[in-house]
Amino acid sequence: MDRLLKRMLFCLVAIFGLSAVPAGAESAKPKRVEHYVYGKTGSATPGPVSGGLLLMGGGDRNIDAMKWFFGKAGNGHIVVLSASYGKEIGEEFFDDIGGIQSTEIFVMHDRSQSTDKKILEQLRKADGIFIAGGDQARYVRYWRGTPVAEILTAHVAAGKPLAGTSAGLAMLGEKLYGAMDDGSIRSPEALADPMGPANTIEGDFLQIALLKAVVTDTHFKERDRLGRLLAFVAKAQAQRGPGQPAMIGLGVDESAAIAVEPDGTGRVYATEKDGFGWVVDGAGLRDVKAGRPLDAPRVRVTGIGPGSVVHLPSGRVDAPVFERYYAARAGELVEVPRWSLAIHGGAGIIERGNLSKEKEAAYRAGLTEALRTGSAILEKGGTAMDAVNATVRVLEDNPLFNAGRGAVFTAEGRNELDAAIMDGKTQKAGAVAGVTRTRHPIDLARAVMEKSPHVMLSGAGADRFSVEQHLEQVDPSWFRTEERWQGLLRWREKQVAAVDPTHLFGTVGAVAIDAQGDLAAATSTGGMTGKRWGRIGDSPVIGAGTYAKNGQCAVSATGSGEYFIRESAARQVCDRVAWNGESLAGAAQATIMAVGAIGGDGGLIAMGPDGRPYFAINDLGMYRGSVTAGGDPQTAIFADDRLAP
Repeated sequence: MDRLLKRMLFCLVAIFGLSAVPAGAESAKPKRVEHYVYGKTGSATPGPVSGGLLLMGGGDRNIDAMKWFFGKAGNGHIVVLSASYGKEIGEEFFDDIGGIQSTEIFVMHDRSQSTDKKILEQLRKADGIFIAGGDQARYVRYWRGTPVAEILTAHVAAGKPLAGTSAGLAMLGEKLYGAMDDGSIRSPEALADPMGPANTIEGDFLQIALLKAVVTDTHFKERDRLGRLLAFVAKAQAQRGPGQPAMIGLGVDESAAIAVEPDGTGRVYATEKDGFGWVVDGAGLRDVKAGRPLDAPRVRVTGIGPGSVVHLPSGRVDAPVFERYYAARAGELVEVPRWSLAIHGGAGIIERGNLSKEKEAAYRAGLTEALRTGSAILEKGGTAMDAVNATVRVLEDNPLFNAGRGAVFTAEGRNELDAAIMDGKTQKAGAVAGVTRTRHPIDLARAVMEKSPHVMLSGAGADRFSVEQHLEQVDPSWFRTEERWQGLLRWREKQVAAVDPTHLFGTVGAVAIDAQGDLAAATSTGGMTGKRWGRIGDSPVIGAGTYAKNGQCAVSATGSGEYFIRESAARQVCDRVAWNGESLAGAAQATIMAVGAIGGDGGLIAMGPDGRPYFAINDLGMYRGSVTAGGDPQTAIFADDRLAP
């Protein structure tokens, strides 16, 4: 019976790893510690010892980085801890790289060896400690809660240097991937279920201040580990609980090493020109659901190169080699633009053949000018709010569009202008209706948001507020164009909206996301030809023609406003995404069809956290365009025009 029990225990070891072995079973016949010494361990340390962390990516040894580490150790005595490799490290450090007094290696094979007095004594005396690669699960099992872990933490706190490569780096952060199932999770598996049992995130190990709220990973680019680092950070944050600051993930390529000074500033040593460190911002990795694939609409990843400086533990990077953004959708990772901008200039019965080539070219030129204006702001790091504001200003000055100059006339022969703007980050909004003298109504809407306690002002009061805010005033004749005037005269004859059928709905609008992940939306219009009694359409109604909320979407609509108001169209798009789990493309299309079902025509533009613009139309065309970081402006007019994703 005893023999059968022992056999069962050995099977458990094979299946579940050492953590499944009862106390004492493994240590019955532990393999002895391997001990190797190169040089003279008793000689004096030549130089001063100072603190530092060397975070190595796990490839061939980075000689310059190692010399930095040896220098931090005063070129004195290096103790190497390992669970796999032995004398070859000593030969490399002492014989090949050189410049130190000694290298002493302890290859440990059992948790009980973490109380070995000789090992502990040499660790306490070490000028620098180097943790070798291998299997971090062994390190966690052997060292957590033992004097070895205490000494490693105290070593760094005392201002002595610590280095780790591959597994030796993996276990240095506040949270770590322990590989406790004796496997190595890959990115697809981790993304498929970041909260699952295979993603073995551990804690309560080392306490290194410069790696507080940090999770590390190595062999990064070479083994396609970005996806799994996102999963590591997501689960680590969930373990810390709500209300905690965002964690960061720190990946290191095989050809790179990050040398961190005691003040937290780190620089990269690279043996290849494309060897980097990677910082994953955990702010985009919250609210991960157990048993579900990772769904994160926007995660910022910053590259650390030889000319960069990373600040730990915050993860801020000076002079980054790149700043990229990724979205995880149903467990698939894709790169998304750093910033993005989309616009519309109204909708109508726009078919090829009823729009002259000259008019088509003029519309496209106007859309392109607006896109270039907004994109220049975003490219320089400006906010989405500034971008949509400036973009709409350009369209307000273009008489082709029914906003600002070129606005349609009311039944009384006046130009009465509406506009709205909304900040997705704060959900603050401003709107104006029926204004008559402000050159740029969108500026006035923003002033209402920022300089008043209100959301919407109208008519004479809005005009008076504009003067008080020192916004540019113009004579009402500024807005007049002969084409719009003739449209009014035709309306007066027939009492119907006898306007250009290719521009029945002339609202303009913009949606954008900036490099900080903030969304914004703006809309401006002259309304409907022949409108009466102070009619106000959907454009200035927050939630109907204009809406923005970070993490969901930004929307600007154009069309028969009464129907968009009745459907709360702009807000409905975002609610479909947030409450029903619909894709943004599906939500936008479903919403415009809902507007159409009650008699409304037009279109809308929508943008989510991944920066992809969506255009939904239930008419024959819509003047529209988009531009993303690194791309050129694209425009479209007809319903079957396609903008590149």
